[in-house]
Order: sequence, then C-alpha cells, then structure tokens
Amino acid sequence: MGTQQMYDAIIIGGGHNGLVSALVLARAGRRVLVLERRAQLGGAASTEELIPGFRFNTGAPNANLLPPDVFSLFRKHPPSFMQSEVMSFAPQLDESAVTIWRSTERTAMELATHSANDARSYWEYARQLERFAGVLAKMAQLRPPSLTENPARLLLAWARLALDLRRLGGRDMMDFMRVLPMGAATWLNEHFESDAIKGLYAAYATTGVMQGPRASGTAFMLLYQHMGGLQQRAVVGGVGAVSAGLAAEAQEHGTEIRTGSGVARILASNGRVHGVELENGEQLTSRQVLSNADPHTTYLKLLGPAQLEPRSYRRMRSLKLRGSTATVHFALSGAPQFLAAIGQPERLQGDIIISPSLDYAEQAYDDAKHGRLSAKPVLIARIPSLLDSTLAPARKHTLSVTVRYAPYALAESDWDAERERLGDLVMDTLAEYAPNLNTLVEQRHILTPLDYERDYGLAGGSEMHGQMGLDQLLLQRPISGSVGHRLGGHAPQGLYICGAGGHPGGGLTGLPGLLAAQQALAEQ
Repeated sequence: MGTQQMYDAIIIGGGHNGLVSALVLARAGRRVLVLERRAQLGGAASTEELIPGFRFNTGAPNANLLPPDVFSLFRKHPPSFMQSEVMSFAPQLDESAVTIWRSTERTAMELATHSANDARSYWEYARQLERFAGVLAKMAQLRPPSLTENPARLLLAWARLALDLRRLGGRDMMDFMRVLPMGAATWLNEHFESDAIKGLYAAYATTGVMQGPRASGTAFMLLYQHMGGLQQRAVVGGVGAVSAGLAAEAQEHGTEIRTGSGVARILASNGRVHGVELENGEQLTSRQVLSNADPHTTYLKLLGPAQLEPRSYRRMRSLKLRGSTATVHFALSGAPQFLAAIGQPERLQGDIIISPSLDYAEQAYDDAKHGRLSAKPVLIARIPSLLDSTLAPARKHTLSVTVRYAPYALAESDWDAERERLGDLVMDTLAEYAPNLNTLVEQRHILTPLDYERDYGLAGGSEMHGQMGLDQLLLQRPISGSVGHRLGGHAPQGLYICGAGGHPGGGLTGLPGLLAAQQALAEQ
C-alpha cells in the first residue's frame, strides 16, 4: 500500500460535472484531487477520434442546456459556440418535412403548408414551451429541499421561485402544474393535429427514458430538453472543449487531476467518509468525497451496502437505471442528401429527427419494453461537421445517430451479438430518407448500452445515471430520503453525488456538479 496523501475533497470521475465540482471547490481554497478511470477526461461529455481523422461527440451532442451559472465559471478557457438557425428537421417518407427554426414566425409559416391550425397553434405552444422550460431551468439551479434539513437560504430561494411561478399568471401557472406530470402525447395532442410535428417532439420527450411518449412524466422531459431556450448551440471543436476548459481552469487553481486512476472503494468509518482506495491499492485521505459516478455504482459498489441503513439500501437497489440508448457514428466521404432538403443544406445543421408520428414512437417503445431492439427506431441524427469543419477531413463529414430504443437487457440475445445488426438498421432506416448514404460510409463506430457501461462507467447503460421518471426527480433524486446531493439518515457524512444521478439530472448542464460543490462547502 502506498503512502497516504491528504486532500480536502476527492472527486471520483472526471466528467464535466466532476470538473465543475473541482473548480468550485478549488476556487474556494480547497485542496482537490480528481480521479478518472479512463485515459481521457470528459466522460459522457467527450470528443474522441473514434475513426482516424474523424472526431465525434461520444455522449452529449451539444451545449444547448449549459446554463449561465455554469458558463460564468469559465474565465480564461471558455469554449466557443456556433448557433444554427435550425433546431430540428424531420423528413417524411413522402419527401415533405417539418422544420423547427429558432424563429417562431418562420416555423409557423412553414407549418402552414401542413396545417393552418398547427401554424396558429405553434405560436401558443412555443410561448408555453419557452416560459415553462424557463421556470424549470430556475428550479434546476436550486438545491432541492429535503424533508428534514433546509437552511434558511435554501427556503428563501424556493420562495422566490414560487413568486416567479405566480408571475406566469393564473392560467399559465395552472397549466404549468398540469403539464409537468402529463404524457407528452396528451400535451402535443392539445396543440397539434399533424403527425409529423407531434412525432418530432416525441423524440425529445423520451430522451434518456425507457418510456413511450404516452407515459406520464414525458411532458416534463420535453420541457427539460428545452431548458436552455429554443436554440441549437454547437461547441467549436466538440463538446469535449467544455470539459477541457473546466479542467484547465481547475488546474490553475491547484486541482490535481489523475487519469488512468480507477477507484475501487470509498473509505468510511464512524459515520464519515475519510478517503478512497484506488484499484492499485493506494489509499488517499480526504474529508469529503464527491462522486461523479452514478448512484448505484457509488453507494452499492464503491461504498458498500454495509454502510447504508436497510431502507436506503433497498431504495438504492431499486433505483431504476433502464438504459435504452445506443449511438452509431459514421465517417462519411461526403454530405448525405436528404430528399426533403435537396438544395437546402442549412436544414441539416440541427437535429435530424426520424419519428414520423406518436404511434411510430410508441411502437418503437413497445419493442423495447419486451427486450427487443426497436424494429423501426426513433433516430436523432446530427452532422456536426456541417458547422465545424475541424471535426472531419476536408470535404468529408461526421454523422452521429442516437438510437431509441436500444434496451440494455435484450431478451433473446446480447449486444456483442447484435452490434452490427444495430449499425445496419440505422443505415437502412436513414437511407429511406437519404438514399445516397450507403455510398458515403467509409467506417462506422457503434456504441451499445453495454459499451456505455463498460467503457464510460454508466451502470445499466443509463445516460441519466438513473431514469428521470416522476419517482426519481427533485426530492426523489437519486432516491427518496436524499438531502440535496447526499443521503440522509445514517449514511456516512461527507459523501456527495455530483453527477447526473443528483438533481436536476442528466445532460450537459454542469448543475449537479455546481450544486453538490456548493452543498459540500456549506456542510464542511
């Protein structure tokens, strides 16, 4: 066993949330160590050369959700962004399409070609979406209150949020409370009659959850995906630039970062954590440990059930992970030609959605709930190199496709056997809309839910570190009985969840890392 070293805080995992925590703590004068198992920082906010000459975002696709409170942490190494005028493009098999632009007026004008009623309704829908998502964004930036421990400052912050909610006006306030627990399909049906636009939004409403668009709570996820406003914000050089900038800022304030350093155990005794043990046997001492690993891994594998009271153990063991997302990355020799966007390449600079209707999305989920890869999957495709030419060689392109649904546990096979079938399915599905795609593919790289667990440490392949259903939000995140970003009761003090398993959840927000660090500073 190596010589022990003493730190004020140890961060398990060098994903973007862990790096946010490290930066906040280091700026407060704490001696901080970040431990990352992989050779590269960033976790699910990385940009990697998966195919020689082609660089891909391996998790988060953009910085749409990055809030001002987190961006303000950058002082010397801020990432640069590029805005696309197109948010979403949903081609149809009849060569028509629905395009959602940043401009509400332009979107409404185009929707009029599908439905005059939908064109009129879109004005009200976009207004509600932006206002409701704005309230949710404010909620996401507050540490959730607990049943037992609520500092006066925390209660005051939530009181201010309640006033903001009242300022929506009586009708909108009631609608906000009504919409949050709804199924996205119900809310979309209230506004639109066109299958194409409802199918488009269904793809966002089911992001990272093993639910179909008719399930309760999917309207919440639709709002969550728009917390950054109605925009598409790409990161120059890929989202890994966000993680790299955070790491550089933290190191300038004295943070020590070790890659290739996996944690085997969180050390605790007498009701407090006191450090970690690495996979090589080295022990490191610290007064606080902030884990960017998912809660299941943190508490049941690294800390161990013996450190938890029985009720907390049962709840943690029952945590719903339910990974259901795969990704296929393609290196292309040229730009794909979608029949619905011939001569209009700017329409392909945002998300390209293959989800023609609510029924289509629901059927994709029906396959998955029986342990099958969706025969007709919902796809969100992106061609980042259309905006950022540094990601691919000259005149070539990167194409990344998020696949839903790809259940972590397959009923009649396994992902090592199904990997290539998944890649073929994605190619064949997209080729129905872009017939020249098959002639452009030079290589592909497939990430199954099992790969996300093995290579990126996402237990159960869950990109959200635990499904963001109604039973796993706010006070219930990661489990009921949590006190902000740590467990209450008799759980060891000084251990915090700083990753997506804590409030407010997944996505490139940095908020779990920010809130966990602020709580750790307040409770040291």
